Amino acid sequence: MASFVPRSVFPTLDSLPRSYFLGHHRAGLNKMKTMLTYIDLVIECRDYRVPLTSRNPLFEENLAGRERLIVYTKKDLGSEGRQQDKSRERLIQEWQQPSSVLFSDHKDKSSIRKVLNFARDHAAAKDSLMGSRMMVVGMPNVGKSSLLNALRQVGVHKGKAAHTGAQPGVTRKIGTTVKIIEGDENNEGVYLMDTPGVFVPYVPNAESMLKLALCGSVKDTIIPPTTLADYLLYQMNIYDPQIYADYSSPTNDIIDFLSAVAQKTGRLQKGGTPDVDASALWMIQRWRKGLLGRFMLDYVTESSLEKERRDSEGLGNSLNHARRADKDMRRQRSNQKYLNAS
Repeated sequence: MASFVPRSVFPTLDSLPRSYFLGHHRAGLNKMKTMLTYIDLVIECRDYRVPLTSRNPLFEENLAGRERLIVYTKKDLGSEGRQQDKSRERLIQEWQQPSSVLFSDHKDKSSIRKVLNFARDHAAAKDSLMGSRMMVVGMPNVGKSSLLNALRQVGVHKGKAAHTGAQPGVTRKIGTTVKIIEGDENNEGVYLMDTPGVFVPYVPNAESMLKLALCGSVKDTIIPPTTLADYLLYQMNIYDPQIYADYSSPTNDIIDFLSAVAQKTGRLQKGGTPDVDASALWMIQRWRKGLLGRFMLDYVTESSLEKERRDSEGLGNSLNHARRADKDMRRQRSNQKYLNAS
């Protein structure tokens, strides 16, 4: 039997939506800009599994003038502690200079303490009797509220202050400030403000949209689950096909894979027909929980980081670019419908 060969590229899907920039994203970003006067530090969260793709240039454009700490969240879901993971982290830290970078798992108190220590040192350098006000920002569902809750629990030993959820959009408005570090006779302490996730106005390529959707930055109804599952299968095969050996032999065929999953997990319709959509959603949720491999979806190399830097020059993801791109896409879809009807 011939050895299994994974796909080297994923098919281009030009019909995929390229934006999830909603009304409350725009409103939240505008509100953040008005709050900058009161903010000493911006803590930007990015998803460790997509360290390049979860970067939103809108924050650099609209929140400039404030020192930033970049926290890559959900490290436990994208790393198995291998040496190559540590090498990637060093590259990311160098790439983001002069901004400071930390890597976090909100369940790991040691990583939370590093964020608290940074906030404490920053507040001490400011030396204000009024304490320090900070703001946490990021793409939808990258773990902003979970980080805030963890900082509050470790910092002042109090329970959750922000709602969290598996789908994006749980936080839709800027909340009140939450104390994460107690004050003393010299200042009031450190307070952190939660904000709604803000999506990029336009995603430059379909694969980036698939990555963001797979990580939960857009609702699961936006992209068909079988399409997302197919992209996940592509990534799992690159990483190690053996991670799904309990459900299927190595394959590049998503229908064969989902049919095997349906049989193994009992996700069958009347007559024993595999429910591929239900199996796809189940597979995606398993990966999001770290149960089908813990790996990055972005390729982090010196060349990929340099390309990201070049692509971000001039902020190609600007609102004007988004409007033009959306108009072009709608025109193409309209023309295609007309041709199909002819």
